[in-house]
Amino acid sequence: MKLPDFQRKIYTVSELTAEVRDLLERRFIDIWVEGEISNFKSSAAGHLYFTLKDNHAQLASVCFRNAARLLRFRPENGKVFRARGRLTTYEARGEYQLIVEVLEPAGLGALQLAFQQLKEKLEREGLFRPERKRPIPALPSKVGIVTSPGSAALRDFLTVLKRRHNAVDVLIYPAEVQGAGASLQVMDGIDYLSRYSDVDVIVVARGGGSMEDLWPFNEERVARAIVRSKKPVISAVGHEVDFTICDFVADLRAPTPSAAAEIVTQSKDQLTQRVHQMENRLQSAMRYRLSALKHFLASKVGSRGFVVAEAQLRRLTQRTDDLTFRLEQVGRSGALVRARAHRIEVCMHRLENGVQQALKRSHQAFARIAHTLEALSPLSVLERGYSVCLTPDGRVVRSAEDVDVGSDVRVRLHKGSLWGKVTGVDYDH
Repeated sequence: MKLPDFQRKIYTVSELTAEVRDLLERRFIDIWVEGEISNFKSSAAGHLYFTLKDNHAQLASVCFRNAARLLRFRPENGKVFRARGRLTTYEARGEYQLIVEVLEPAGLGALQLAFQQLKEKLEREGLFRPERKRPIPALPSKVGIVTSPGSAALRDFLTVLKRRHNAVDVLIYPAEVQGAGASLQVMDGIDYLSRYSDVDVIVVARGGGSMEDLWPFNEERVARAIVRSKKPVISAVGHEVDFTICDFVADLRAPTPSAAAEIVTQSKDQLTQRVHQMENRLQSAMRYRLSALKHFLASKVGSRGFVVAEAQLRRLTQRTDDLTFRLEQVGRSGALVRARAHRIEVCMHRLENGVQQALKRSHQAFARIAHTLEALSPLSVLERGYSVCLTPDGRVVRSAEDVDVGSDVRVRLHKGSLWGKVTGVDYDH
């Protein structure tokens, strides 16, 4: 039986779609759906669009910007995820879709997935390569540390540092090391110590904790700050078994904050031993260099040109002895070892430069004297075609009045001599 039109309920497409939307939104207001992601894409506004599917069906899904910005990872096609949200309809296409509020990997934690994704990304860029890492200075005079001011990590670091060498200055940049916003503070601390301080090395430190607790040190912004730092960076985050992205990009990883303090400083005993080693090396080098110079001078002892050089070397030897005595005093002194070790290195360079300069001046003086002697030598005059007239008993004839007619003379040439007899004398010249 056909009803008249006024008794029928006739929907417009929009009306029907709206009612379906109301039914879905009332019935499925908070649900979890698991499926494989496909057709993933993101808009310029930051919204994420994808399809959740299994072997028999698929569900259009959208994660709007406010929820998407809370994701620590980037969804990938082909991987299974769990999505929490509510069902609604998209009237323009007449299909229902899931509005996603929470998205997490199935079987693998969201933080672990984000960690792996960032690790793979930075590794592809070559930021983990050993050749990119910078050496840690052996004797830093000032250390910068980014950590929480009241943390056990800072206390442990300062305790070890004080015990091993209390002459090292420490500049602390206070930063939260856990929770929202911590990664921004850590990044700012690294940037500040790198650009605006005179520290020799930067330490990023935090005690142990769960992956959630350590997460600020897995953020990309912290990794980028370490890479762009002008100073070498040591990562001392967590316990020995904990690994973060910060550890991989840092120039050196320390298992604990205490270990970081041991790395950046050497103990007083180690410094004293190094001073003695430097002293012995310096003395051996100077003895060898002086022995070589004495041998060289002995072979040239007949040359007047080296008299001045010998006197200079004597003074240099005395200066060496003075410095050696000072080095011995430094070796016996237990205070200010680091400053004096630096002074020893400076003295060693000065001594080496002084010996090289003295040797150079000696060579130059010898060359000048040799050139002068060669120019003044009678042999050089004879080589240019002149000769010397001598009496038989070897006296040089300087005037025609020195000989008589009939006298015998010997004429010395560049090569050989001539014997002759005076046949005449001319007094005009």
